[in-house]
Amino acid sequence: MLGTVLLLLALAKTACPSPANVASRRAEALKKLLEVFGMEDPPAPPTHFKQPPQYMVDLFNTVANADGVTKNPDILEGNTVRSFLDKTHSEDMRFLFVLSSVAKNEKILTAELHLFRLWPRVTDGPKRHHFCQVSVYQVLEKDKPDTPGGKKLLAARLVSLQTSGWEVFAITPAVRDWTEDESSNQGLLVTVQGPGGSPLDSPPLQFASGRGHHESKKPMLVLFTDDGRRGASLPTAGFPDLKPQAPNLPAKMPVPKLGRSRSARSLDRLRPCQRHPLSVDFEEIGWSGWIISPRGYNAFHCKGSCPFPLGENMRPTNHATVQSIINALKLSEGVSTPCCVPDKLFSINLLYFDDDENVVLKQYDDMVAASCGCH
Repeated sequence: MLGTVLLLLALAKTACPSPANVASRRAEALKKLLEVFGMEDPPAPPTHFKQPPQYMVDLFNTVANADGVTKNPDILEGNTVRSFLDKTHSEDMRFLFVLSSVAKNEKILTAELHLFRLWPRVTDGPKRHHFCQVSVYQVLEKDKPDTPGGKKLLAARLVSLQTSGWEVFAITPAVRDWTEDESSNQGLLVTVQGPGGSPLDSPPLQFASGRGHHESKKPMLVLFTDDGRRGASLPTAGFPDLKPQAPNLPAKMPVPKLGRSRSARSLDRLRPCQRHPLSVDFEEIGWSGWIISPRGYNAFHCKGSCPFPLGENMRPTNHATVQSIINALKLSEGVSTPCCVPDKLFSINLLYFDDDENVVLKQYDDMVAASCGCH
């Protein structure tokens, strides 16, 4: 996948393009680049400034460094996390989440309802409770949820009345039903009862709704999914800090000039195989309106010679070592020297707004050259 990205960036930033085909070449390159990121068209930027849910920002910062490179490949369950805000904005503990942006090929792994628990109301008298039972139901009959068969219990537990903060409820079965049959999505119902399930005249516990509360406290559905996209070329295990193998080089690779001298090209071929920086700038590509983080990343690329004899610092494969020997001794015609290529790749993570202005965290394999070797 990294090789595809590098080729497309070169096409999108041709050094001396012909005025007749520059627009079509760039459009074609960016369309192919979107395919690398699993999209047909770039999402439209939000119509007005929108703050992403803090949970999604915190999750991105836990999973990735500032450049979006994965810190640990085992943190996420699957490769996609989607967040949805409640569409009902009601005060009666009914919630509805529109899941039209979930792709048909996405496997639902876990679904969570996130509700912000407000500070409890003060109650007097001997019946004051320290806990309440909160139950989450999948609504089956929109207009008659309280009738037999009108709802299905998804989760229930005791919640403390001593603090405020987020409560998370697992509702995976309901979301799987909704993604299989969109018309079955009648929303969720949340009830608050006494510790034994007894009714309360005035429930002391309240959750923030979509109306009248700060954007950061709105009810939210979080889906952990997997779309089946996987890199299969090189190892991705072990994510150390990304210290370049090469000496200090410019942080942003200049666009190659067509008129480079023969001596300069020869010098490049004589330098040993090593990793060089290669900046991917989403603002320059035209994607900064919908990508929240990162603003760009360093893909790195591999360049240099693989001369005989290959030392351990060139990380050669056994095959490359044999090929180098055959080339040096001219034991067979047409056998070239090994090539300088990535021998380990890292994944990157994008936090972005989709077409429905929902915030998505997605992980893409094989996007950063972690190290280079002679193969």
